[in-house]
Amino acid sequence: MVLDVVCASAATSDCHVGSYLLEDARNLDIGSTSDGGLRWRLNDGTTGALHDTAGARTSTLGWTNRADGHQVSFGDCNEATIAFDGVTGRRIPLVITETRFTSGDAQLAGRLVMPPGKDKAPLVILVHGSEDTSALQLFALQRQLPALGVGVFVYDKRGTGASQGVFTHDYHVLAADAAAAVREARRLAGARAGRVGLQGGSQGGWVAPLAATITPVDFVIVGYGLAVSPMDEDREAVALDMSRHGFGSDETRKALEVADAAEALIRNGFKSGYERVETLRQRYSGEPWFRYLRGNITGVLLGQPESWLREHGPVLLNGVIPDYDPMPVLRQLKTPQLWILGADDIDAPIGETMNRVRTLRHDGAPISIVVYPRAEHGIFEYELDANSERVSTRQPATYLSLMGEFARTGRIGARYDDAIVYR
Repeated sequence: MVLDVVCASAATSDCHVGSYLLEDARNLDIGSTSDGGLRWRLNDGTTGALHDTAGARTSTLGWTNRADGHQVSFGDCNEATIAFDGVTGRRIPLVITETRFTSGDAQLAGRLVMPPGKDKAPLVILVHGSEDTSALQLFALQRQLPALGVGVFVYDKRGTGASQGVFTHDYHVLAADAAAAVREARRLAGARAGRVGLQGGSQGGWVAPLAATITPVDFVIVGYGLAVSPMDEDREAVALDMSRHGFGSDETRKALEVADAAEALIRNGFKSGYERVETLRQRYSGEPWFRYLRGNITGVLLGQPESWLREHGPVLLNGVIPDYDPMPVLRQLKTPQLWILGADDIDAPIGETMNRVRTLRHDGAPISIVVYPRAEHGIFEYELDANSERVSTRQPATYLSLMGEFARTGRIGARYDDAIVYR
C-alpha cells in the first residue's frame, strides 16, 4: 500500500485530452495531471510534462524539471489535431460511454472506453491503488489501451472524484466495488465485450484477485502489487531502506523496532502508542541510519505530529486491514494472472512476493511473471537527483504492449526489453 498523505487537487478538464494517431503511426496520449496541467505519453514508455510557452508547449523529461527538447502544439478544440515535434496527428475517435452504477451503499461514477468501430474487443477494468484522486481524470490507460484495440472500464473509487461513499482501504469493500464495475462494464459493452479482466496496480494487486473470486473474469493483471500483508510490506521496505544505504543487521533491528511502534498505531486505530514512538524517535534520531528510515507507512507516520495523526490518521487509513493475507485468495484463484514487478521497487519490495508467486506458479497456478530491472513502483525507470532521491523518467518500452497482449490472448511472449520473464 503506497500511502499518499497529501491529497492531490482535482485535475482540470482540457479539450486536448485524448489519444492521437500521428502521421508516422505512433500513438501519442495527452492526459491531465493532478495540478491541472497536461502530460504526453508515447506507447514506447517515454513521457513528459507540458509547459505553456509562446506558440508550442515545451516539455520536461518524465517527472524531472529538465527540458527534453520535445514540443507539442494543438489545433483549436473543435479540430482535434496535434503536432509532436513537427509530426502532425489527429485524435483517435474512441467510443466513450459515461455511467453511474451502484455497489453496496455507494453510487460510483464510471466510463467505458472502447476502440473505434463495432468489432469485439478485450475489456480491462482498471482497479485503483491507494490513491484518493479521480481515476476518471487521471488514468491514462483509459485511452492508451483502447488506442491499441483493448477496451477499458475506469471508475472513481468510493469517496473520490465523482463517486459517492466513504473512502476506504477495506479490500473486501473495494473488491465488491470492482466486481460491480465488471458487471457494469459487461452490460455497457454488450456484444462488443471479448475477454474481460481486471488490472490492479499497487493496492489494486490485493483488490483485483479478490474481486475475481466474487465475479468470474478471464484474466487478472497485477502491476507492482504484493503477495504479502500491508505490515509485511512496510517491514520489508524498512529493511530494504537499511540495506540499500549500507547499514547492517544492528541498524536494521533498530529500524524495525521503530516500525513496530509506528505500525502499532495503525493496529489500534491511532488511539494509543504515541509515547513509544516518541521515545524511540528521541533514542535513535541522532544515529546515522535514522534519516534513511522510510518504509511504506512508517516514514509517513514519523513525519507527522501526534495531533495530526490523531485527527487525520483514522481517515487516511480508514478500513485498512494491516495483516491482510492475500495468499488464501491467490491459492484458490484459477483465473490466469500476469504479475508485472519492478526489480528496484522500494515502496513494495518484491523479494517475498516473488518467492510466493513463483511457488504458486510451480504448484500449477496459471501465473506469468515479468520483472523489469531498474524499475521502481509504478514500473517507472528513474534517475537520482542532487539529493540522491529518485525521480521517475519513463516506463519500459514494452510495458503497455505486454498488458495489451495478455488481455487479448491470455499469454505473453518470451521477451520484453531486458525483463526477466516466467511464463
